[in-house]
Amino acid sequence: MKIALFTGNYVHIKDGVSLTLNRLVRYLTEERGFDVRVFGPDIRPRAIEPAGTFVEVPSVPAPGRPEYRVSLFLPEVHRHDIEAFKPDLIHIATPDFLGLAALRFALRHNIPVLSSYHTHFSSYLRYYGLEALEGVLWKYLRWFYERCDLVVSPSESMNAYLTRNGLPADKVGLWTRGVETGIFSPEKRSQAFRQQCGFAPDDVVVSYISRLVWEKDPRTFIDAVNRAQQLDPKIRVLVGGDGPARAQMEAELPEAVFTGFAFGEELAVLYASSDIFVFPSDTETFGNVTLEAMSSGVPALVANAVGSKSLVVNEETGYVLPVADVQSFSWAILRLSQDNALRQRMAQQARTRALSFDWQHVMESLILSYQHVVAEHRMKA
Repeated sequence: MKIALFTGNYVHIKDGVSLTLNRLVRYLTEERGFDVRVFGPDIRPRAIEPAGTFVEVPSVPAPGRPEYRVSLFLPEVHRHDIEAFKPDLIHIATPDFLGLAALRFALRHNIPVLSSYHTHFSSYLRYYGLEALEGVLWKYLRWFYERCDLVVSPSESMNAYLTRNGLPADKVGLWTRGVETGIFSPEKRSQAFRQQCGFAPDDVVVSYISRLVWEKDPRTFIDAVNRAQQLDPKIRVLVGGDGPARAQMEAELPEAVFTGFAFGEELAVLYASSDIFVFPSDTETFGNVTLEAMSSGVPALVANAVGSKSLVVNEETGYVLPVADVQSFSWAILRLSQDNALRQRMAQQARTRALSFDWQHVMESLILSYQHVVAEHRMKA
């Protein structure tokens, strides 16, 4: 099968979207023998070396967020390239200008389209003071996705959200995510790392590991952990990641350990060496970091929002708490910091749940969706 994949981020930012798409392309090409061509913005130096055949589309820095790139159109030379490639299916990962150009190309050439929903766009608006645009945004998203053959999101809660906002139920499917349980494992817990950070053996380490951007709601984390520390001096703070919010976080959490970005084995040690994972973000479609923490044997405290609430089983693998509720997050941190048996029980249950998220099954389910979309499209032709 020939797949043309269009995405706004494949190589220039290492995040959940780019890592997932690169993993997908590696699986399709190396495990299944698919022919995949990826179109998207490029930058030097790259944050990720691209899997598969990557075709750079001209781009400009995103306004206010220059680390992101935006391709404003699909040049004629690329349109000819797609025509020569003759894809069986076009996969659109971002409904931006490039995604719109890909959709129009597919409609003109009668090529089936599957879109994957990676970013909870409407929830981002309030972090930029743009709430008034939510109605306009959803009008566009409905128009865009109704013209695709299928839209897949990573969680049942996100699928329900999409249908509540007007997408036809028969257009919405599931493409969840997996986790490398061998890498993200309780066995990666390191007393040497904890000592290096200045943590005592009986300290309870509360971690926040993510891109440090305000739309991931580090504000609730900062306020909740500061409040909890006033009542339990054994609580220590570990922050992994980097981004625009880091300077403010360091100022408000002066005794916390900030590691910067970590990947692979180093990242696995961060998760496993903490005792409680806190991630109040309500902008997730899935929550890769939450699943990685759970796989590492760490109970997770998350917001009662789409994505996260599909992962954490409340009071079994962690707590699902009201969005931006500092008091609730502080209470949950204290509840686990002061009850070692409860914390250990939740840690074991978190690990058990994470073991059910198998990458091979995840990728094969998307291939079935590809095949279904192509077959249905041919029947309608």
